[in-house]
Amino acid sequence: MTQPYTLQTLIDRQAIADVILRYARGIDRLDFDLVRDCYHPDAYDDHGSMKGSVEEFIAAAREFLQRWTVTQHFMGNMLIEVDGDQARAETYAVACHRREDAEGNGKDDLIGVRYVDRFERRAGQWKIAHRVVAAEWRRVDEVRGARGRGALGVWGRRDTDDVIHWIMTARSPT
Repeated sequence: MTQPYTLQTLIDRQAIADVILRYARGIDRLDFDLVRDCYHPDAYDDHGSMKGSVEEFIAAAREFLQRWTVTQHFMGNMLIEVDGDQARAETYAVACHRREDAEGNGKDDLIGVRYVDRFERRAGQWKIAHRVVAAEWRRVDEVRGARGRGALGVWGRRDTDDVIHWIMTARSPT
């Protein structure tokens, strides 16, 4: 369905895209307040093995994500169709999950998904009202001796000492 691209439609599409990107940051940085803020309080989330409310999803994500050394969600193609105060968004993504021991041995679990979302604008804010995660493919690779975290510079963290929290204040990481 082709949409008229009014200025308001473009603003709405960008606001929705920002929510999708903030969700990825929240998941990868284990910032569950940020994840929660991407959803309306009465939203429904279907992640396959977990289906339920936002709070149920967050509780499951807290547990699941602790199993991994690092995760990275790369959001790709976004098709966002706005219809008044509702919108449909389909986002292709690659979710990378790494688990490794102190020597850097472990596995990479990569999964290609589509986030299929119904967004609603309430009180002027676009948030997810209903999400279904559709899996498209999966690949698991063995990892050997990959650790060496000091050699490449600043490494991401999954807490408030991550670079995103100190870059705007010129604070150094701990």
